[in-house]
Amino acid sequence: MKYLSISIFTCLFIALSLNAPAQQPEKPNVLFIISDDLTATAVSSYKNKLDITPNIDRLASEGVRFTRAYSQYPVCGPSRASLMFGYYPSATTTYGYVSGRRNVGPDRRSWSQLFKDNGYYTARVSKIYHMGVPGDIEEGSNGTDDPASWTERYNSPGPEWKAEGEAELVQNNPYGEKPRQGGNVMTIVKADKGDAAHSDGKTAEKASDLIRKHKDEPFFLGVGFVRPHVPFVAPGEYFEPYPYREMVLPPKVAGDWDDIPARGINYVTSVNARMSEEQEKKAVAGYYASVSYMDAQVGKVLQTLEEEGLEDETIVIFTSDHGFHLGEHRFWMKVGLHEESVRVPLIIKAPGKEPAVSHSLVELLDLYPTVAEMAGLEYSEHLQGKSLVQTLEDPNHEVREAAFSMHRWGGGLAYLLRSEKWAYIQYDEDAGSGMELYDMERDPQQYNNLAGNPQYEDIVASFRERLRQKLKEVRENDLDIDYHIN
Repeated sequence: MKYLSISIFTCLFIALSLNAPAQQPEKPNVLFIISDDLTATAVSSYKNKLDITPNIDRLASEGVRFTRAYSQYPVCGPSRASLMFGYYPSATTTYGYVSGRRNVGPDRRSWSQLFKDNGYYTARVSKIYHMGVPGDIEEGSNGTDDPASWTERYNSPGPEWKAEGEAELVQNNPYGEKPRQGGNVMTIVKADKGDAAHSDGKTAEKASDLIRKHKDEPFFLGVGFVRPHVPFVAPGEYFEPYPYREMVLPPKVAGDWDDIPARGINYVTSVNARMSEEQEKKAVAGYYASVSYMDAQVGKVLQTLEEEGLEDETIVIFTSDHGFHLGEHRFWMKVGLHEESVRVPLIIKAPGKEPAVSHSLVELLDLYPTVAEMAGLEYSEHLQGKSLVQTLEDPNHEVREAAFSMHRWGGGLAYLLRSEKWAYIQYDEDAGSGMELYDMERDPQQYNNLAGNPQYEDIVASFRERLRQKLKEVRENDLDIDYHIN
């Protein structure tokens, strides 16, 4: 009976061990995947009704999916500089298409540089800091990358709008000039050649190669996919599930712009781009095809991680630098501070952490301290993000009372404070160019600006004071930063 008892307990221990969650490794790998211009509304696990993103959705089911994650600046360069260095754009005055290194100085370490300095192999594949799309992608150049952040760097050149295939411009130039076929406009290309002929396909292949090559040492791998950034280029088969005639456009509300300050009207609209309804539907279909193509490349990288047996040793993050308007309010592209432009998908899958959904307000700025803490690395006390580690343990934990974002457009700075119930937008520090206030529980699509309604004077006053305090906090948090405009 003695030996039988030991056998039973041994079997029970083995069974429990097999079902136990993976433990946090001492030096976990980091796989950081960032898409370009991906709005949360285009991701199936974020309530899009089409099956566009099966690979991202699978990752969401295995990790912690954040439903209220916000970019700190709805333009590529400043957003990426902010999340990589851990400072708000308004703290470092990094508003342009730069890496941010010049403004934070040589002594401040970027997120990946911290890992490099602690014995990690660090590499980026394609766009992590700013790269011009399509220009830098066509040339295969480094863009405004930060060399100190990486052990090695790899670019993924692609033909972009010049790819062989069926091409169509689905907008006119909003500035009234001759349309720029290859510039920052919505051009659709149903490409003849397959995945590997284009930038994101090359990125997936190189990232997979690096995972295999460096699987026996701790690594930080930054993988930047450029789709769905315009031009909407993807192999033709990715367009087939999205016939443009079946695309459903957002509602068009009479007088929608009447209560939006002039600087709140997006820089590309269906009006100034003179888009027909057919063009609008083609733009949505092209965007979805680009997202589908990008998702397939994400799947290849995640499959390599699984094949190499590294899932229990690797922290995986998926996100986007900011969102993208797909016709809401007849707005297109990004830049504005409305919900579709600043809200992003964010998924963190970490060894030893259970799958969950968090509705806490979080910022991309929070990634740096979160992953550094999970890896046991000491980071600067000056970082302005907040660690999400407690939220990964308890998805009901609230990180922030409000998320902060900003942009510089139309002659001045504009700011967003997004609380659980309210979205408050202020143009200029003195609100001289107007304000917007939306009840996000009753009006999640932001059709009714309440800022001018006398019934909401106290709420507006409260947010103006909260913003004043936030800006003071941001600027005084790190007195060693030399504040200047690029």
